[in-house]
Amino acid sequence: WGIFITGRGSHHKSNNGRVNMASVFDSCWFLWFLPVCYEQWWALFASISPYAWATTGIALAIGLSVLGAAWGIFITGSSLVGAAIKAPRIQSKNLISVIFCEAVAIYGVIIAIIMQTKLVYESSPSSSFAGYGLFAAGLVVGLSNLFCGICVGITGSACALSDAQNPTLFVKILIIEIFGSAFGLFGVIVGIIMVGKCSFE
Repeated sequence: WGIFITGRGSHHKSNNGRVNMASVFDSCWFLWFLPVCYEQWWALFASISPYAWATTGIALAIGLSVLGAAWGIFITGSSLVGAAIKAPRIQSKNLISVIFCEAVAIYGVIIAIIMQTKLVYESSPSSSFAGYGLFAAGLVVGLSNLFCGICVGITGSACALSDAQNPTLFVKILIIEIFGSAFGLFGVIVGIIMVGKCSFE
């Protein structure tokens, strides 16, 4: 770790044993964006097991997808319940917004299961490419589903409030909501293609 603190492989400490702050600001911890530090950062990342990258990608895929779904349901559900007080008729048909948000979590579950099947526990040397690939796939799917859930939640909230005031607006806003829900599907498609290129065997 000394190479990251000083940039030259040794610690610069004061008399009380603490790291000198001047050396920290002159190190790759602080100046990480300089090309001279790229090789050191790559050595740090290469020392991490590919299985750790892969399992982290699986966790990101399911975790961020569920977060996006929960966030979307929270936004659209609260508006739906509030608007249904004065317009009870909107309760049933506006539940489709909640279903769209729940689909985002299902996308994450599907891709996490597919990624899990790629993990092979063998004593043979593992592939770094597979670890990085599964991590990237999980990040792509997780982030796309996170923003998709927020998008569908906000649009579904507007749909419920608008439908309570003017029933003719429901179908028009629902079309916009359908296009918003496609964002998560785009991430799943790209994630499946990325996972297909990864193998630990």
